[in-house]
Amino acid sequence: MKKLSVTLIIVMDLNLNASAQYEYVQEGEVGINAGVAHYFGDLNNRAAFNRPKVALGVFVRKQFGNYTALRISAHYAQLGYSDQYSQNEYQRTRNLSFNTNVFEFALRGDFNFFKFIPTDPDHAFTPYATLGVGIFSYDPYAFYNGDKYYLRPLNTEGETFYQGRKAYGSMAVCIPIGFGVKYAITDKINISFEIAHRFTTTDYIDDVSKTYVGIDKFPAQTPPSIAAILQDRSFELGTPIGVEGRQRGFSKQKDQYAIAEFGVSFNIISYRCPQAR
Repeated sequence: MKKLSVTLIIVMDLNLNASAQYEYVQEGEVGINAGVAHYFGDLNNRAAFNRPKVALGVFVRKQFGNYTALRISAHYAQLGYSDQYSQNEYQRTRNLSFNTNVFEFALRGDFNFFKFIPTDPDHAFTPYATLGVGIFSYDPYAFYNGDKYYLRPLNTEGETFYQGRKAYGSMAVCIPIGFGVKYAITDKINISFEIAHRFTTTDYIDDVSKTYVGIDKFPAQTPPSIAAILQDRSFELGTPIGVEGRQRGFSKQKDQYAIAEFGVSFNIISYRCPQAR
């Protein structure tokens, strides 16, 4: 009986020592986001924030220590704007508008300002910064007399036939940069809020960039082609302004967009002896 008691004490002591050597370690997260997206460009050149549209996302984050992580994310967002929202008289007269669906895939680095350990109540919150690179697809369209028209194939600024202008593609590069905060509500679940701005390599998210080519550069027909109509919609408000060479957009500044979103993520946790950090 005495030997049995000693054996049990030794086994319990070994188990306690083994348990003391191990703890939960956050390896990463998988999560979903929902929020709003907003466009900034030739139709919204004063950075007005008044026409947000839906944005949804998913992500996987690999944690490297308590401060840094690498994130792969995918987003769907809607962007759109109209000259009628502008405070500028010329832009209201220009009378252009667009909408587009955006599908984005990005690789980003996340940098926590505080040590983040979901299993430790003293380190369950941190603000963070994010920076990365991504690609996105877009295909602007507009409505005329109730019908929907995709603008890229119409070459509304003379792409492919005027002064060597080239057609723009349906994909471009974006540089997401932003800030957020996250909080571990349990050792397995986090909530977050993030705002990230996207600088892009295209000026055609809105199908507006350079100058008017003039209605006479489009095929002459009766009634005018839809391309000739949508290249200059000022006629809907009065005298047309779209004469050849007049400014239609501002090509020296690329279009941009931002996403503000709430997120819920689920921790990927291992039960091991963590390395010193």
